[in-house]
Amino acid sequence: MAAEEVLQTVDHYKTEIERLTKELTETTHEKIQAAEYGLVVLEEKLTLKQQYDELEAEYDSLKQELEQLKEGPLLIREG
Repeated sequence: MAAEEVLQTVDHYKTEIERLTKELTETTHEKIQAAEYGLVVLEEKLTLKQQYDELEAEYDSLKQELEQLKEGPLLIREG
């Protein structure tokens, strides 16, 4: 019966290794998906920051132009 017990123990360990391997694979896949999502969010944030900076620069330019128009003679804006 000792040999039979050893076989049962080996089978138990094989089953446990298979379960842990599957769990590790799933967890690794989930981490990769989370990292990919994080990169997408970061790229979107950078794009929005660039758009914000461009709009802010345009706003400042238009604000300065408006102030000049209020203070002096009419200037023709190029572009």
